[in-house]
Amino acid sequence: MPLLSDEARSAALAELPAWTLEGDGTVIRRRFTFPDFPSAMAAMVRVAFEAEALGHHPDWANSYNRLEVRLTTHDAGGLTEKDLALAKVFEALCAP
Repeated sequence: MPLLSDEARSAALAELPAWTLEGDGTVIRRRFTFPDFPSAMAAMVRVAFEAEALGHHPDWANSYNRLEVRLTTHDAGGLTEKDLALAKVFEALCAP
């Protein structure tokens, strides 16, 4: 899968304003906060099924009611459409 061009990456991030680009431009990240631990874990499970269906798996970590997410396409060496698709899944299932 090809890497996103600078223009495509900028346009995508304009549509995903809560996501930020990491310094080297190969990763987008976002933090989600939930009311409690069970809510955070339930969100992770919902996303896990969608990520598996997309064949794209996030780098993520949970601490109590927080979920830290980093998306990149490791095989391609940076951001691709797969990352945008998964970011949109996170927004649909986890955003307040």
